[in-house]
Parts: sequence; structure tokens; C-alpha cells
Amino acid sequence: MSEFMSDFYKVFIYADRYKMFLEGLRMTLLVSVVAVVLGIVLGLVLAIMKMSAVRKGRRTLLSVIANVYIDIIRGTPTVVQLMIMYFLVFQARAGFWVGVFTFGLNSAAYVAEIIRAGIMAVDQGQMEGGRSLGLSYGQTMKDIIIPQAVKNILPALGNEFIVLVKETAILGYVSIQDLMKAADFVASRTFITFMPLVGCAVVYYVVIKILSLGLNAFERRLRKNDNRS
Repeated sequence: MSEFMSDFYKVFIYADRYKMFLEGLRMTLLVSVVAVVLGIVLGLVLAIMKMSAVRKGRRTLLSVIANVYIDIIRGTPTVVQLMIMYFLVFQARAGFWVGVFTFGLNSAAYVAEIIRAGIMAVDQGQMEGGRSLGLSYGQTMKDIIIPQAVKNILPALGNEFIVLVKETAILGYVSIQDLMKAADFVASRTFITFMPLVGCAVVYYVVIKILSLGLNAFERRLRKNDNRS
């Protein structure tokens, strides 16, 4: 027990090392939030590009570009994308934005499929009704289809954010001071490996648990509203 308390003190208390973990958590959450916003915006664009093939009844240039992008992103490891972004695109500069763009562009490929599925789940009669009222295709999508699709895809987007938070654990590969990097730094200073990693795992678990409980509560509220309607 005394050895455990000694390791705990060296890892978290001595020299205020707990602040490193807090700062790492702040960076992890900041990158995740900004990246998921970027992913949603770009994912919506990609989904609409893919839907152009449905509208035309054949493959279009936009749908081909979207399909190729999604296929490449989903078919390559995230850590490889992170390295390419860091060393080739940003040339080992701007660490925060490397993380944001890497995970934002990566998330967009998955979000695009989520949004596309949500749009396809909306009854086709909604589109026909909007067009019969004189709305253009774009206006019908913006004012009728997408608002209905959003309600169906919000839980899936929440899950994507949770996955994204965990995936950011590789940010330390490009020297971004995230939560995992803080654990590595403390381990290298104290020569204690187990305690920093366990502390990092506990923080991730607590954050993910809170997000999961919030998502579950949100889904229950959506189902309750559906039952009332």
C-alpha cells in the first residue's frame, strides 16, 4: 500500500503533475469538439454529393469524387493520415490544427454515410411534396428533408463524437500535448509506467461514460417525443 501511495504521489501530486493530465484532457476535448464540427460540415457536403447520383439516376462527377474520398479515408489507418498531415501538409508545424484537420477529415467520411442514410430514411413523398409546392431541389433538401433527417441521425453523430474522443489518443505521435502524451511524459520522468497509464485510462473512461450517459438520456428523450407525437 505504501508503494502504491508513493507512486501515486510521484505521478500525480509531485510538481503538480496532475495539471499535465488536466491540460492534456483539455487538448483532447478541444481537438475532438472542433474536429467533429468540421466533420459534420464536410460530411454533409459529401452526403449531398453522393446523393446527386440518386437524383440523376446515374453516377455523377460529384458522387464519384465523394465515393473515392470516403473509400480512401475509410480504407487507411488514422495514424497514417495523421503522419501525412503533420509531415507533408503542415510540415511539422501547427500541431493543434494538424489534429483538427486530420480527425475532422477522417470523421467526415463516416459522418457522410450517417447523413446519407438519414436522408434516405426520409419518406420519398416529402421530396415530391416539396417539389409540388414549387420549391427547388436544394430548397426542399434544406427546409424539409434535412431537418427530418437530423432527428434520426443525432444519436449516431453522438456515437461518432465518442469514438473520436478515443481515437485522439494517437495525437502524441505528432507531439501534441494530449492526455496520452501527458501520461507518456510523466512516465518518462518518474520511470513509473503503470500508474500514469491507469490514470489516463480512468480519465478516458470517466469522460466516455459521461458522454455515453448523456447520449442515452438524449435518445430516451427523442423516443419519448416520438411516442407523444
